[in-house]
Amino acid sequence: MTSLRHNSYLDAAREALLDVGWKRATLTDIARRAGVSRMTIYRAWPDMSTLMGDLMTREWAEMTAGIGPIETDEPSPETIAEGVLALIRALRGNELFRRVLDVDPELLLPYLLERRGRSQQAILDVLTGVVGAAQVAGTVVAGDPAALARTIVLTAHGLALSAETMTGDDVDLDTLDATFARLLTKGLRP
Repeated sequence: MTSLRHNSYLDAAREALLDVGWKRATLTDIARRAGVSRMTIYRAWPDMSTLMGDLMTREWAEMTAGIGPIETDEPSPETIAEGVLALIRALRGNELFRRVLDVDPELLLPYLLERRGRSQQAILDVLTGVVGAAQVAGTVVAGDPAALARTIVLTAHGLALSAETMTGDDVDLDTLDATFARLLTKGLRP
């Protein structure tokens, strides 16, 4: 199967998830939307969970590819905070992510409570490297870069998933985002 064909099937899956949600989408429906037989889809993915994992990995990888501030020649607490915040904002603005939160939030629970997904690991790999490089440059506090990266990702989970539950009165998303960036920047300084 070519990559282009594989992507067209994932496009059909994305369309189905946006239209009816994960619980109501079927491999048969995805095959129909892609204009192929059901067996063609089954050859690539044995079930909806596997297909959903590939779709989410593609979606988050495409989304994060355009976020550059985190990977720079001169990593610093400010550029790390800026990059992480850009990723959080991109995730909160992603229509597929929003649809999953609105219709099928339980899909995210395994990645929050039980295990890391491929996308989370990819973000951790980049962030660990950036933190390590900043430590070598002397701009980030000493310590295990993997532990720092994991702590940042855990904190970012709340801001990506639950920030709207903390808005109201005199606190809006921009205030929460700015506070997060300030705390992260100060926490990473040596």
